[in-house]
Amino acid sequence: MKVSLTKLEKHVVQLEIEVEAEKFEEGMNKAFIKNKNRFSVPGFRKGKAPRSIVERYYGEAVLYEDAVNIVCPEAYDKAVEEQGIHPVEQPEIDIKQIGSGQPLIFTAKVTVKPEVELGEYKGIEIEEDELKITDEDVDKELQSIAERNARIITIEEERALEENDIAVIDFEGFIDNEPFEGGKAENYELTIGKGQFIEGFEEQLKGMKAGEEREINVTFPENYHAENLAGKPAVFKVKLKQIKVKELPEIDDEFAKDVSEFDTLAEYKEDLKKQLTEREEKRIARERENNVIRKVVENAKVDIPQVMIDRQIDNILRDFDMRLRFQGMDLPRYLQITNTKIEDFRSQFNETAENDVKTRLVLEKICEVENIQVTDELFEEEVRKMAEDYKQSVEDFKKNLNEEYTEYIKENLKMQQTVDFLVSNAKINVKQK
Repeated sequence: MKVSLTKLEKHVVQLEIEVEAEKFEEGMNKAFIKNKNRFSVPGFRKGKAPRSIVERYYGEAVLYEDAVNIVCPEAYDKAVEEQGIHPVEQPEIDIKQIGSGQPLIFTAKVTVKPEVELGEYKGIEIEEDELKITDEDVDKELQSIAERNARIITIEEERALEENDIAVIDFEGFIDNEPFEGGKAENYELTIGKGQFIEGFEEQLKGMKAGEEREINVTFPENYHAENLAGKPAVFKVKLKQIKVKELPEIDDEFAKDVSEFDTLAEYKEDLKKQLTEREEKRIARERENNVIRKVVENAKVDIPQVMIDRQIDNILRDFDMRLRFQGMDLPRYLQITNTKIEDFRSQFNETAENDVKTRLVLEKICEVENIQVTDELFEEEVRKMAEDYKQSVEDFKKNLNEEYTEYIKENLKMQQTVDFLVSNAKINVKQK
């Protein structure tokens, strides 16, 4: 096989690949065997005519498409490996010469992974918070737990709606005296002062009494997600049906017994402090990684092909759609409700996708430069952890590990090792609380 490479434009190359006549002949034979039962030739039972007769009757070109599909992928993969390029999309194939007894010649035009010019990536300086959990932090956590365990009480006596009350309301919104989609609800519970609704909505509810009706005038923000509502004044007709309040439990030994395995509040506080410390350690470690990676990526230079950004946007939208489906919706319906075009929605993620791709490319380059490898021991340990997560034995888990999934695990391990390498070589300045 002969291969030549031509650089057409930035990130785009063209391979010209010449496959030996003998190899193409093998492909033609495989194509014939695959399709022979489709051919009906006078004087022969269906599928029994020899290839030479079939080609004479139908023309040799009848086998070309399948022969090309058999021969080209293998030839292309070998050419890519031989030339040391890294395609980031499917190639655009163009057949230049085809026919029995002669070499198959075709070109493959493809976008390849860009070169990364690394900047400083060792000794990166970052600041991070001091790990310190105070008694005040523990008290705040206790208060939050008490909030979650509060009883919701309906106010029976007649009184006005106040800050922190829970208002049970029916409402319907109008723009220019016309109701709009998504602007109506019944028995909606709204905590006053939490800022859940448009600015000014909750404030105008204060002072209402159960059974009272009121018109609330607000203006949607200019950057509101629904374009048909953004910046427009609206009137909401609201009826206050009930007022509810949270009744918090007293934080004492009995409270500790109810919400934990401990008998005293002091013991529970000690355990909470330990939990908060572990949580803070993880948060600081995450931020440390993110800050180091961000600076390393900022220091690097790489010109990213748009096709790589588009592919990452596809991934982001696929994840977004999956999350919506768990909520009983999907992306097309979401776009319809928010009156958003798919092109506009995709453009919102362009910067995020570009940063995701750049980060991956930079980490891959550092991994290559530093010759970071995944040892058998590290791989086996990761497989063991994954098997535990899936509640399987290592042996059973490995039965489902195909080559592609194995490579995926190893690549993720490489990336994590690369991040660990960067963090271990960073200079951390701790900010005192």
